[in-house]
Amino acid sequence: MSPSDLPLRDGATLAYGAANVGNLHRALSDAEAQAVLAAAWDAGIRSFDTAPHYGLGLSERRLGAFLRDKPREQFTVSTKVGRLLRPNPAGDGGLDLDNSFHVPTDARRVWDFSATGIVASLDDSLERLGLDRVDALYLHDPEKHDLGQALTEALPALEGLRAEGRVDRIGVGSMDADALAAAVRGAALDEVMVAGRYTLLEQPASAEVLPACRERGTTIVAASVFNSGLLASDTPSRDARYEYGGVPDAVWERLERILDVCRTHGVSLPVAALAFVAREPLVTTVVIGGSRPTQLQQNAESWRQVVPEQFWDDLARARLIP
Repeated sequence: MSPSDLPLRDGATLAYGAANVGNLHRALSDAEAQAVLAAAWDAGIRSFDTAPHYGLGLSERRLGAFLRDKPREQFTVSTKVGRLLRPNPAGDGGLDLDNSFHVPTDARRVWDFSATGIVASLDDSLERLGLDRVDALYLHDPEKHDLGQALTEALPALEGLRAEGRVDRIGVGSMDADALAAAVRGAALDEVMVAGRYTLLEQPASAEVLPACRERGTTIVAASVFNSGLLASDTPSRDARYEYGGVPDAVWERLERILDVCRTHGVSLPVAALAFVAREPLVTTVVIGGSRPTQLQQNAESWRQVVPEQFWDDLARARLIP
């Protein structure tokens, strides 16, 4: 299957977010991880997102190994900065389950938003990936460390790397709408990765992030569009994971109302979840995860499905979407 077999949807392309091949939530063997990446490639996906945080570098290493024999001009890669990986002499042989990754704690994450830390993080990532460049570089979760330093030091460092030609595009990746809006207003970013804050289920990014992006000419990479898997099935479970925890009652009630509209129009919930974010003109890329080849195949098929306009009209009339 060629990239042309996976068409743009409303101007947006589909990408694979490689946290799962860093053993997010469950361990994958190297062979299983490579099978997942191969399924993404075979489905026509040519954009891949990773981060040092994902499996303490395992995601970057596995993605780099997979891409090693692929023509460089046929794919794009984004990774993230802000957390350096350093040896962990205090590691007790356990797993990094506090961060939901099934990997040994033989390394530790060290926050570093300084200019030297940003450059060092990129250099380390390139070594793990086996690449001489990445296409996009994001500051990862600035609100979890020091948003002030992010605005005054980290983002100018990213601007410097772009000016030097070391990366094509720079941005911020976060699940915090306030941090994303502040970053867009505080730096000349090409794009922001909005994780779980603009989905079919909820759109807190609509209040500040989207207007700031329109004003500044910043585009959006939409990630976590299934809300931690809650929207990934036509029969979501009340016990499903949501934002790394349980599903609040208000969220579940809203989901049930969306499902009623889906059933009325015969629209699959995962199809609607993908199509909704792609409809926003600011969104250029929609990132999906997956730890099994079948999930990638199903999502690629969902990406191709057509959703009737009346479906969106009914959701809007019910005040379930803007």
